[in-house]
Amino acid sequence: MRFAKGLLLMVLIIGAAGVSVWREWIAVPAQWNPWAPLDVNAMPNLLTRYKLMLLRDDPQLCDQALSTSGLHVTRQANSPDGACPLTNTVRVQGGEVTLSSSFLASCPLAVAFALFERHALQPASQAVYGQAVTRVDHLGSFACRNIYNRQNAVRSQHASANALDIAGFRLADGRTISVLKDWPKDNQDAKFLRQVRDGACDVFSVVLSPDYNAAHRNHFHLDVGPWWVCR
Repeated sequence: MRFAKGLLLMVLIIGAAGVSVWREWIAVPAQWNPWAPLDVNAMPNLLTRYKLMLLRDDPQLCDQALSTSGLHVTRQANSPDGACPLTNTVRVQGGEVTLSSSFLASCPLAVAFALFERHALQPASQAVYGQAVTRVDHLGSFACRNIYNRQNAVRSQHASANALDIAGFRLADGRTISVLKDWPKDNQDAKFLRQVRDGACDVFSVVLSPDYNAAHRNHFHLDVGPWWVCR
């Protein structure tokens, strides 16, 4: 009985605090306010994935987040019909880093990529090499297919433009780092790639590296789907 009363009191306190923040009776930093728009400049925290989820069905809110990202994007028309319908998508054309090519992304994926570049990729590059990454080489994002192209498997997150496969990076001094070639090594480049993988796990829902299986030996799979895996 005493436990039940204590639990009820805790729920009431949490609920009152939530309403107070929502009504702005209590001031909290925007990054810790679940109702404040996501700001790419703010360090990712426990609310980041929740705020990314809110962007899925709210193009206006997602555009607001993208306005803080520094990315160059172009809104794409919805294509609700067909085997792999797409809504709330953009074409990402680069930003502070260039891309091997532009890619199609759900708006949450585009925002997650901006968070990754700012708070994971560039800090890792500065920590390991003392210089910036200037280009990201990728293998694509949207592909209307099932997981591993298996006939009886569920749809891949690539089928909804929720996933991006990254193969490597170019540094400011012109050096290139390859997931396929450099991940197996025991050197500076391998250290960098592992820091990048670990940092991506703070932003994306699923991060799969060569440690996951042979199918990912040449790239990092990054997605904003409903599951949570970091390997």
